[in-house]
Amino acid sequence: MSEVKYDDLYGRLIRGEEKLALVGLGYVGMPIAVEFAKHVKVIGFNHNERRIQQYKSGIDPTNEVGNDVISKTTVDFTSDEKRLSEAKFIIVAVPTPVKEDNNPDLEPVENASRIVGRNLVPGCIVVYESTVYPGVTEDICIPILERESGLRCGVDFKIGYSPERINPGDRVHTLTSIRKIVSGMDEETCAVIKQVYDIVIKAGTFPVSNIKTAEAVKVIENSQRDINIAFMNEIAMICDRIGIDTDEVLAGMNTKWNALGFRPGLVGGHCIGVDPYYLTNMAEKLGYHSQIILNGRKVNDSMGAFVADAAIKQMIEAGKAPKKSKVVILGITFKENCPDTRNSKVNDIIKRLKEYEISPLVTDPWADPEIAKREYGVDLIGFDQVKDADCVIVAVGHKEFRSLSMIQLKALFNQELPDDEKVLIDVKSLYRMDELRASGMRFWRL
Repeated sequence: MSEVKYDDLYGRLIRGEEKLALVGLGYVGMPIAVEFAKHVKVIGFNHNERRIQQYKSGIDPTNEVGNDVISKTTVDFTSDEKRLSEAKFIIVAVPTPVKEDNNPDLEPVENASRIVGRNLVPGCIVVYESTVYPGVTEDICIPILERESGLRCGVDFKIGYSPERINPGDRVHTLTSIRKIVSGMDEETCAVIKQVYDIVIKAGTFPVSNIKTAEAVKVIENSQRDINIAFMNEIAMICDRIGIDTDEVLAGMNTKWNALGFRPGLVGGHCIGVDPYYLTNMAEKLGYHSQIILNGRKVNDSMGAFVADAAIKQMIEAGKAPKKSKVVILGITFKENCPDTRNSKVNDIIKRLKEYEISPLVTDPWADPEIAKREYGVDLIGFDQVKDADCVIVAVGHKEFRSLSMIQLKALFNQELPDDEKVLIDVKSLYRMDELRASGMRFWRL
């Protein structure tokens, strides 16, 4: 076998002599594929044939780049894994969720490694973007790649890690404007990976000395956010007991230059609500039991039930029998203006209400009804079907909900109810306090 050369891989990609491939075309992989396709030849692989057909038809179900961009991209979308053998630079961007017991679920990244391994060719560099705890890329993924391909890592192919930092639904902090952490199994690999990512990352790349460090960066940065939000959620619960408005307290606090600006809320999604468990799982294997991270997770995982309990309390104080009340929830995605429903903590509100024998109606203009049904057993209704409610829980800050006037909000309720029996739960503090008070409705906000 001739000597494998990597030093000109960047040049060969730019000249169109080699191809780059993306494995996983969701909220992370698809935008990466589309951006690289502006500069190099790209194969976009996903085993989900329905998703591939949507992309080929010019439909972007993630809404990350939009239908117009998808319809014009030169990405070669395919569900045929054998096409990966055409690529010399492969990026793996598949989900890494947690199991029911909150232990890491590495099955998606292991399956992706098997697929890549079966189609790996000499001279290829494989870069993982999936969020994992330090050690997964080298201790779990490399052996799979070697076993499936019959090739030797470091001799026939190289490996690297560059954690994804895409924020779904964020139109400001986009892929190209977020500095990218890059790492490789050796200096040569890291240098090539940096060159390749520098093609698309306008904010620049930040090389670190080894793969484990890069893996740690991602889980730690999200764990930090999780802990800060957990503190804000505790403050919200304390303010609720005192009987003061959390939003006003935070507005005052944030007038100080060194306030951090975090706010309370439902912490779901595929990163902040998941990554801390990857970090603590690894720590426990090393004999260290987290004192702060897991407690922060416990607080944040309890917020859906806290919101539901607040709704129950407000309905009782309004003289209603919660079991007989019609409850409507606005929003089921994990964040505003984004169709991503993964690990949505709105589901925790729903589950808690069902413990009280309340089956809420749910509407969300951004969510895919089929996915909501499959993931949570929820049959979404259209917003125009929302009427005669006793309690409305505005759980997600979609622009459609944020723009509602008090008159429009009132129209969602049973019109025979006096205003003080209309219960509005404003989880995201979307509406002005003076307008809420003037509305005469019974309201509560996190």
